[in-house]
Amino acid sequence: MSKVASNMKKQRQVFVVGLTGGIGSGKSAATAMFERLGIDVVDADEVARDVVAVGSEGLNQIQAHFGNGILLQDGSLNRAALREKVFADNEEKKWLNELLHPLIRMRMQQLIAESTSAYTILSVPLLVENKLAEMCNHVVVVDCPESVQLERALKRDGSAEATIRSIMASQASRKERIHAADDVLDNSTTLQALESQVSALHERLLALSTASS
Repeated sequence: MSKVASNMKKQRQVFVVGLTGGIGSGKSAATAMFERLGIDVVDADEVARDVVAVGSEGLNQIQAHFGNGILLQDGSLNRAALREKVFADNEEKKWLNELLHPLIRMRMQQLIAESTSAYTILSVPLLVENKLAEMCNHVVVVDCPESVQLERALKRDGSAEATIRSIMASQASRKERIHAADDVLDNSTTLQALESQVSALHERLLALSTASS
C-alpha cells in the first residue's frame, strides 16, 4: 500500500465529532473539557491562523494579491489591513475565501488523519454555515439562549452590543444549529453543569467510535 493510500485509510477510521456553537455559547469551554479527557482537538481557529503564518502558501498568495502593504514589519499578516481590504468588497472577500477555505480544510483533514485518540473533536465556530458537518461522523452543538450568548460575549470581549448582535446575525440561527446536531450540550447555567454533560457524552462517543471501527 502506498503512503498516500495508507494515510487515507487511517483518516477514514478516525471518528470525527464536530463541535460548534454561536458566539458566547461556551464552545471553547466545552472543547477544553474534551481535551482534558484526553481527546485530540482540531481547532479551526488555530488552523486558520496556521495557513497564513509567515512562510505559508496562504500568506505568500495574499501578499502577491494585495501587495507588501498587507504585511506587518515582522513579515506577518496585518489582519486589520486585510479586514479593511475585504470588508466592503465582495469580490475581494470571495477571492480570499476561495484561497483560504481549501487550505483550511486540507490542513484540518491532515490533523484529523494524525489523531490518535479514541475519537477526534473538530471544533469549528462556523461548522453549520460552512457546511463542514460533512467531514464529521457526529455533530455536537453547545447551546444556550441568545440572551445568554449576548450577555457572555459582552462580558468577555468588551465589544459594543451592536457589534455582538451583528456577529450573531451573521451566524447560523440557534434553530439551524440545533437542527444540524446529533447531540446538544445545554450551557445555559454553569460550567459545572456543562462539564457533567461533557463527561456523559464522552462515554457515549467512546462507544460510538468503537462501534464504528
